[in-house]
Amino acid sequence: MGKMPGRRDWLVWFKGVHVFFPSVKRWSSASLLLLWSSSSFRIRGVKIEALVEMELCKAHYCSWSKSMNPFPHNSKMSCFQVTRDRRISTFFITNSYSSSNSKPTDEMIVSVVGGTGFIGKRLVQRLHSDNHRVFVLTRTRSKALSVFPARDYPKVEVAEEPEWRNCIRGSTAVINLAGTSISTRWSSEVKKDIKESRIRTTAKVVDFINGSPKELRPKVFVSATAVGYYGASDTQVFDEGSPPGNDYLAEVCREWEAAALGVDEEVRLALIRIGIVLGKEGGALAKMIPLFMMFAGGPLGSGRQWFSWIHVDDLVDLIYEALINPSYKGVINGTAPNPVRLAEMCDQLGSILGRPSWLPVPEFALQAVLGEGAYVVLQGQKVLPTRAQQLGFPFKFPYVKDALRAIMS
Repeated sequence: MGKMPGRRDWLVWFKGVHVFFPSVKRWSSASLLLLWSSSSFRIRGVKIEALVEMELCKAHYCSWSKSMNPFPHNSKMSCFQVTRDRRISTFFITNSYSSSNSKPTDEMIVSVVGGTGFIGKRLVQRLHSDNHRVFVLTRTRSKALSVFPARDYPKVEVAEEPEWRNCIRGSTAVINLAGTSISTRWSSEVKKDIKESRIRTTAKVVDFINGSPKELRPKVFVSATAVGYYGASDTQVFDEGSPPGNDYLAEVCREWEAAALGVDEEVRLALIRIGIVLGKEGGALAKMIPLFMMFAGGPLGSGRQWFSWIHVDDLVDLIYEALINPSYKGVINGTAPNPVRLAEMCDQLGSILGRPSWLPVPEFALQAVLGEGAYVVLQGQKVLPTRAQQLGFPFKFPYVKDALRAIMS
């Protein structure tokens, strides 16, 4: 066989091994890819340089050494070496790999409650980009359609509350991110809505899952909760095994999680206790950036309160991994491995923006504006993602400085 010019794929078939086809950007049950190319390409997010110019010839199969493996530790990799005239070219193949960068071979159908919020929007975009079908379960169709217009998101369908049952029935998985914002002035009515919006929605979703015929019942339920479960402390360190606190937010989280725990025992449940999510499009950081840009930035209150944060991309990856990885079940803290004091976070943000962090907001001013809701920003907790680390989750942004720099770049 003569030399194959230009950029082309040549396949040698061996049964039962999965390989990536750059030409069609998907995985298949073929065994081996020989790439005639002078280009680079990606295998599940890992860049591989391929400089190949050769003819099909005698081939030898071998395993590679650990030092050669550019893939994450949990991948099962081998290499195929083709030799001719003393030239060796190596091709990478895999038969098992699961990480936050991986894509399951099968299309999923995922129902997302709270899909138009800061986190939900990013998650739906990720699912859509990986070619999964998504139902955005909402109470306001017009808002959801403005976020996910059909021309840009052909595999995203918007469903209002009367349609939720039919969407959940037959879904591969359900993700629940719904809940009224707590970053507001608390009145008795607001506090009631904060609690009921979470518990009522979660209970309804659980009823729809449990009421589905067994053959149509979702296999996975990922439900958000919050690090407020642990209460507030300046001295304690919390992980998934820590007991709940005894304040209002801890009470909300306990009842929120209890509603999710009512799901059928055959459905794998992952409860993600989410910390303060950092991103430019929403959350606490989006409110802080304009103040710093106007030279009015600084810590809230004493600045000594713990700030257990996570970059929005890491949180989306964590939720995505919980969908596809059967090891992800039970409580998992959605926080970065290195929480900081709020004053340090503000110093880092000011440094990256080229602005001083010099104007602290006193407690009395926050209490005048937010009332009892000031508790959310004046108190904190040091929370560690022990379970995620045990599972080998690869945080892209373990340090707040790197996270802020990436967000502001």
